[in-house]
Amino acid sequence: MSFRTKLALVILSATVALYAVVGGLISTRAQHSANDPGAQLRIFESVLQHIQNDYVDEPNMDKVRAGALRGLAYGLDPYSTYLTPEQVRDFGASGKNNQTAGIGAELSQYASYLYVISPVKGSPAERAGLRAGDVIEYIDNKATRDISLYDARQLLNGASGSEVKLRVLRAGSRPLTLAVKREALKIPPVEARMEAGKIAVLRINSLAEGEAADVRARLQEMQKQNVQKVVLDLRGVAGGSLSEAVSVANLFIKEGVLAQTVGREGKTIKSFSAEEKNAIFHGPVAALIDIGTAGAAEVVASALLERKRGEVIGEKSFGAGAEQQLFTLRDGDGLLLTTVKWASASGTPFLGADRATSGVKPSMEVKRPEIVEAIDPEDLTGNDDDAVVQPNNQQPNNDKREVSPEATSPKQQPEDVQLKKALELLREQPAASKRGA
Repeated sequence: MSFRTKLALVILSATVALYAVVGGLISTRAQHSANDPGAQLRIFESVLQHIQNDYVDEPNMDKVRAGALRGLAYGLDPYSTYLTPEQVRDFGASGKNNQTAGIGAELSQYASYLYVISPVKGSPAERAGLRAGDVIEYIDNKATRDISLYDARQLLNGASGSEVKLRVLRAGSRPLTLAVKREALKIPPVEARMEAGKIAVLRINSLAEGEAADVRARLQEMQKQNVQKVVLDLRGVAGGSLSEAVSVANLFIKEGVLAQTVGREGKTIKSFSAEEKNAIFHGPVAALIDIGTAGAAEVVASALLERKRGEVIGEKSFGAGAEQQLFTLRDGDGLLLTTVKWASASGTPFLGADRATSGVKPSMEVKRPEIVEAIDPEDLTGNDDDAVVQPNNQQPNNDKREVSPEATSPKQQPEDVQLKKALELLREQPAASKRGA
């Protein structure tokens, strides 16, 4: 089988558009046939023919093929990617005697840059000073712009105790270099405390496997203290398990659909409904979310909103939650493609086509004034003199010294205006409220 025929079969089986690969060369024609696989194949074959016949040097067709497949996946979403044969083998072996450790941060890609959704509480990333909204420009000496999220994660992982250096872009600060020591991630437990008015504040730090049982146990402990109202703090909780999120939502919601998974054309694959026997708290509830809230935590927040169970306070969440399937190709490489998205009870996916269509919008927006707005990667050029990363957006001077995280951190903890608003709202509600429970 010729290279061209084999590549055509790979592309056709993936049924993805090829417009992003050839860019401006095909823009006029693509307006009429962007979603016609046959038309796109003919365009691709034309480009391939030019490479074979007109390129100044003898092309390395293996590299051309790999680059084309990377481009195909790149135009889809941050989590779909091309894998080399070595990466396919590593992917299949993940979880089996895996001795690698990481830095403890949930990551995505935005405008070709590696974007920090949120560091895990207590993780090496958080201790080193990494923050939600940071852009990681370099991992050691490797530029992250235009590499896949999968590749970036591989660069971040390594032997436990080893160190990785990150060059970080942050709004209002000069570029930083953070040294992060890799460790096996320890899941932080749920934190619980009682506030005036018999209000429990449950700070959830993770929704990984097994965490729903921890939430349930802490909630039951607070009920023994006659708690009547609950604040669920989901800020900075990214990633986690869909099933764990459904279980946590079910603690507060006794009936109805809590979440869905959706496939092509938005068709429902599976619905997750509440079971009355699992609901243990029926008083007023409020949840807190922010830009670092993503994935499983968005399931909980959206369930509270759509079941009219309580207010969601804070800032719009990031927007994530998807599942990938590995399609192995003939030469041992593969395409890791998103085939399922997580969605709210109404079927709205959390991962949209762009930031505007992603995430969960709070019922009451409250911004923390001490939090600097995250960098918009689309405003970056990769140069140190980008105004967006300079303090007060001023032009840089000749002082190129890097600023430590401590120097850019507030000296004292400011008032938590989001939590304050949640407590105010709950104190105004009668304890016997049955809002959608």
